[in-house]
Amino acid sequence: MNKVFASAAAAISDIPDGATIMLGGFGLCGIPERCIEALVAKGVKNLTCISNNAGIDDFGLGLLLKTRQIKKMMSSYVGENAEFERQLLQGELEVDLIPQGTLATRIQMAAMGIPAFFTPAGYGTEIAAGKEVRAFNGKQYLMEHALHAQFAIVKAWKGDTMGNLVFRKTTRNFSTSMAKAGDITIAEVEQLVQPGELDPDHIHVPGIYVHRIFQGGGYEKRVEKKTVKL
Repeated sequence: MNKVFASAAAAISDIPDGATIMLGGFGLCGIPERCIEALVAKGVKNLTCISNNAGIDDFGLGLLLKTRQIKKMMSSYVGENAEFERQLLQGELEVDLIPQGTLATRIQMAAMGIPAFFTPAGYGTEIAAGKEVRAFNGKQYLMEHALHAQFAIVKAWKGDTMGNLVFRKTTRNFSTSMAKAGDITIAEVEQLVQPGELDPDHIHVPGIYVHRIFQGGGYEKRVEKKTVKL
């Protein structure tokens, strides 16, 4: 099976309107920059995007928000995007805010084939509305369902043509779990190498989970907030 695609545009070409997409990254760290740009250029709309955050106004998922291609955001942190705030307050965007640990675990459960789990996070708040509650050892827990997506899009440092991926440091964040939770996983990499060139002990996502891969370039790797003095 040939998993290698020539470009981001080719890799995302069959993502339809109304698709549910997971996008890896944390803030602006490790986001699939080229695929997001390709989605903007394709003009696909009414997307449900699952991501820890919504980027900033002029970068990351902020680009898709600006062009009104996102119908619903499922995320845990959205504080750096003024357009996101505006669309939310104006009722133009559906938003499902999820505690960060719950979001991460829902994705991990999907990756492991576990349909649901119980967590204390959110009990007694609006998050608990409509959810099953059970007591364990005298403490109340909410039942949360695993979170799947039609497409999972991640960015890795290195990958081989079989789809094995290696991430650098914090760029792993949500990406390693998301890569295993999508029906179709698309990976963009900074370096694409041949099978056998990656140390097996350094592989974070085995190729069995990755369906499409391409080498990107020109990555900006922006710093969301730079602290130069305490």
